Amino acid sequence: MSYQEILRELASAHSIATGYTGYGGHYVEASDDTLIKTLRAFGVDLGSQEAPSEEDLGRALQARRDQLFTRPLPPSIVATEGDAYVFNVHVHDGAPAELTIRLEDGSLAEPEQIDNWEPPREIDGATWGEASFRLPTDLPTGWHTLTLTSEDLTASSFLIVTPRRLSTTDKVLEHPVAGVMAQIYSVRSEKSWGMGDFHDLGDLAEVLAAEAGADFLLINPMHAAEPFPPVEDSPYLPTSRRFTNPIYIRIEDIPELLELPQEVQEEVEEIAAEFHALNHSADIIERNPIYEAKLQVLREIFNSGRDAAREQDFREFVSGEGQGLVDFATWCAQQEIAANREDTAHSIPDAEEDVAEFYMWLQWICDQQLAGAQSRAVDAGMSIGIMADLAVGVHPGGADANTLTDVLAPAASVGAPPDNYNQQGQDWSQPPWHPERLAEQGYIPWRDLLRTVLRHSGGIRVDHVLGLFRLYWIPRMQSPTTGTYVNYDYNALVGILALEAERAGAVVIGEDLGTFEPWVQEVLASRGIMGTSILWFEHSPGGPGPRRQEEYRTAALSSVTTHDLPPTAGYLEGEHITLRDKLGILTNSVDEENAMDLQWQAEVLNRVKEQGGFEGTDFQMDDFAGRARQDRGATADLLAAMHRFIAHTPSALTCTSLVDMVADKRAQNQPGTVRSQYPNWCIPLCDDKGKSVLIEDLAGNELFHRIADASRRP
Repeated sequence: MSYQEILRELASAHSIATGYTGYGGHYVEASDDTLIKTLRAFGVDLGSQEAPSEEDLGRALQARRDQLFTRPLPPSIVATEGDAYVFNVHVHDGAPAELTIRLEDGSLAEPEQIDNWEPPREIDGATWGEASFRLPTDLPTGWHTLTLTSEDLTASSFLIVTPRRLSTTDKVLEHPVAGVMAQIYSVRSEKSWGMGDFHDLGDLAEVLAAEAGADFLLINPMHAAEPFPPVEDSPYLPTSRRFTNPIYIRIEDIPELLELPQEVQEEVEEIAAEFHALNHSADIIERNPIYEAKLQVLREIFNSGRDAAREQDFREFVSGEGQGLVDFATWCAQQEIAANREDTAHSIPDAEEDVAEFYMWLQWICDQQLAGAQSRAVDAGMSIGIMADLAVGVHPGGADANTLTDVLAPAASVGAPPDNYNQQGQDWSQPPWHPERLAEQGYIPWRDLLRTVLRHSGGIRVDHVLGLFRLYWIPRMQSPTTGTYVNYDYNALVGILALEAERAGAVVIGEDLGTFEPWVQEVLASRGIMGTSILWFEHSPGGPGPRRQEEYRTAALSSVTTHDLPPTAGYLEGEHITLRDKLGILTNSVDEENAMDLQWQAEVLNRVKEQGGFEGTDFQMDDFAGRARQDRGATADLLAAMHRFIAHTPSALTCTSLVDMVADKRAQNQPGTVRSQYPNWCIPLCDDKGKSVLIEDLAGNELFHRIADASRRP
């Protein structure tokens, strides 16, 4: 074989794609440099030279083959209930292979050996043989253990049996529901400290249930950011996906606040009043001063102690979260101690264990307040309640990147190849899961973060769910154009997601937008993982033009817009083009972009009109084609019509963005940009005049009620 052939076979042996089909159907072949750097990010030994020799590649390929044939058991086995799953074991040639399954409940079962004609191999002076076994088809779902005994060899592996299909999906397919999506930091009340919090989350859920008949509230990720300022603005670049961001704590909802001395309580009220004034401002949200003030008060409350019952509750929480919470809190404490040592204005803090306990306490408070918000949502009549959002990955310098380093690939960065929306590609900077190391740990890190996110939510949206199938790895600090895909065991990742969601009684939405093979959606749908449909992105499978109502997927959450687009009022005005032009990230001219955008918007609006979106209104428009943005009628009429169109699709879930219900215009996020370019994730909820809108204002907002009525399911 040639150098390139060996390199590509080696990459394939590690599930690294040697090429992929990019936007527009063009095949992109991964360069030798990309494959070599991705293999090294995988931990493959290619020798000490920057460019490995053909001999180096050959040795690595043979080492891979030997590794697979001398592994007694697969690192993990993830099967689907009812399947006669077959797997291979390896023992010294001629030795017996005895296998036992210990089920989650402690009972035992045995797999059945079946024929395997693979010849033995001599590796490093020992002869190894292969045997095949088939799992019983009546194994219950759950986390089991498989043990192999063979003469002097013993090995164990996780055996995870996952549900064939989520039962929660069938419930909403039978009884479709509608909900609202909101960026919680942007949604404030009179008592917010300048940004939305857990109490506001409960307030908003109650208003939406009562005034809009919403059955769920889809929110931004609430994952933990840095332990103290400065903190990352993006909820999609957390320091940990398992733990929660204490910036959302409502200080006044902590019972121990009332135990502080009166003068301290008065100081807290003065601090709160300063931030209350910010709620009426349309200026961008500045998280750092808010969090700094909250942390000051939180430390006072923590140091005041708790009564016996609350102390026991706290200790039970810490015990239940286990070593993962200890590791996270210890990392936070280490960051604080290091920062204080560098700051001569601060004295050296207490011992690491004492500081870590404060960060564990913060997670306990977050857990209680998030539980309270979900309880309020359900009590208000929501059938699902809070729907959490799971980010793709974590900050490369954050807690998870340090505490989970043995299951991540820090030399790579997750991103996206170039596409029509971002023609330079995207680098999200997040270190990806290492697929093999994750399997070797029984997918426990994946399970643990799912359990935390699902604990106080009735649903979960998985951002970039295609990442459970493959992720676009970019050699760190290189251009996104130099990346390639790495494939994952999707049966394992999707199956475990279904298992934990089924146990939590939660619905699951996969954000399946972007470049992917059609079979991916089929796999997700077969497991009860619903997809995502956005009005602006949907093309009719039956021909050119926008998708018709009846063509929308049933097992999906459908909406007009998403957080990566400007609110619909802004989108109709071309805000997405104006902003990208201002930032210098357009590759076409503004005139070309506007012409293409207006043509597509006209086709979408004509489809909406054709299928009854404007029925029952006084709106008069024969054809939107060829019309300027300002000549298409009132924005409120267009907003109502598009949401009425979505509400009448057969999708199990439909969702209205809160920003559309008040005609907000500013984008929450412009993908591919940083804070110096645009204040992503810092835009407060405002109306079409740019005036701040509070939760207390919603019930009296005429447009809010009009869009809510248009969004109700028939």
